Amino acid sequence: MSQPTKFVLDESKMPRHWYNIAADLPKPPPPVLHPGTQQPVGPDDLAPLFPIALIAQEVSTEREIEIPEPVREVFRLWRPSPLYRAHRLEKALGTPAKIYYKYEGVSPAGSHKPNTAVPQAWYNAQAGIKKLTTETGAGQWGSSLAFAGSLFGIDVTVFQVRVSYDQKPYRRALMETYGARCIASPSNETNAGRAILAQRPDHPGSLGIAISEAVEVAATHDDVKYSLGSVLNHVLMHQTIIGQEAMLQLEMAGDDPDVIVGCTGGGSNFAGIAFPFIGAQLRGGKKRRIVAVEPAACPSLTRGKYAYDFGDTAHMTPLVKMHTLGSTFTPPGFHAGGLRYHGMAPLVSHLLELDLIEAKAYQQKTVFDAGVQFARAEGIVPAPEANHAVKGAIDEALRCKAEGKSRTILFNLCGHGHFDMSAYQAYFADKLVDQDYDEAELAMALAGLPSVPA
Repeated sequence: MSQPTKFVLDESKMPRHWYNIAADLPKPPPPVLHPGTQQPVGPDDLAPLFPIALIAQEVSTEREIEIPEPVREVFRLWRPSPLYRAHRLEKALGTPAKIYYKYEGVSPAGSHKPNTAVPQAWYNAQAGIKKLTTETGAGQWGSSLAFAGSLFGIDVTVFQVRVSYDQKPYRRALMETYGARCIASPSNETNAGRAILAQRPDHPGSLGIAISEAVEVAATHDDVKYSLGSVLNHVLMHQTIIGQEAMLQLEMAGDDPDVIVGCTGGGSNFAGIAFPFIGAQLRGGKKRRIVAVEPAACPSLTRGKYAYDFGDTAHMTPLVKMHTLGSTFTPPGFHAGGLRYHGMAPLVSHLLELDLIEAKAYQQKTVFDAGVQFARAEGIVPAPEANHAVKGAIDEALRCKAEGKSRTILFNLCGHGHFDMSAYQAYFADKLVDQDYDEAELAMALAGLPSVPA
């Protein structure tokens, strides 16, 4: 009898709570600071940007936060998402390892991002908010918030990083289909955008700049709130539904991962798959290797400095301690646009400092090699961001082959690449090149980090 490939939970098994890793940390992360006073921020400091319910989640240390039933009702459109055993990939690699992947590309927007977009839109709607502003890189987050906004009667404005705006027109069309307005960033619509364009009219943009524009609009309009797709504690917590489901599905498979792999840009999908397993380990459970994979052209975990920094380029956000390349750093325009952020989520950064996770960085050609190999074995074309996790999982499987050891590997396939085919076209035409960041620009950005007393 052949071994099962797909593991699908009954709808009744969908988690009813998000998991908050803050409850289990051996050492609390450093506080978020007000940039003016350099004192810890309070709810009033965040109120111009977020509804009180999300602020409460951001600072919570409760282990479980209940998922509202209206949010779970929307989740039922695609959750629980499937877990697959990658038998064909294992065979192609000739590895004794067992490879599983959690597939988040089944959501309406094609990625994991609606897991937080839907609750964020719902909490804002409950607070009477009718307008949201946000940023997006590749467009996975922007299209997800546009989708969520359409469900709850919220107008969404998305500032999309210019290079991705040009590279990925179909993601822009998807946002507009859901009713959002999509603006190339830097733009002439904000003071932050105009200042950048005055210095460099052809600026390719960055997530830091797009965040500045979105935050500026929210901060200067009483009827607008801001929504973020990664980095913040409550955003990472919303994604933990992924790992919780995976735990139940691996029980169905009679297996338990030794290695967990996730791609990292801001940290949300990595947190989603990894945090529930790390939490179980912190409570006395099995110790696992947790591997965060990032792009070599924007290597915040492997090359960045662990320091207080702004989350945006125009310095409108609070100061958070994270692995950062500097808020003024502009990554090159590689195709994994969702990973082009100068900093890493404070919680993910904190876990690296505690030696609970490890980090690797890869160039884009080698991750596309891995993505194509995966697609030809398993049939799913990954998004460029997800290719980093695919590459990390393949390397772990090949390590098992070299050592003659069987381990169980789990990774998060966080989205499909159906709107990223121009990147694959460039790959097959041998026009996809590895791009290196500017060492001088990185040094300048790190030299400009804010001075915060120990």
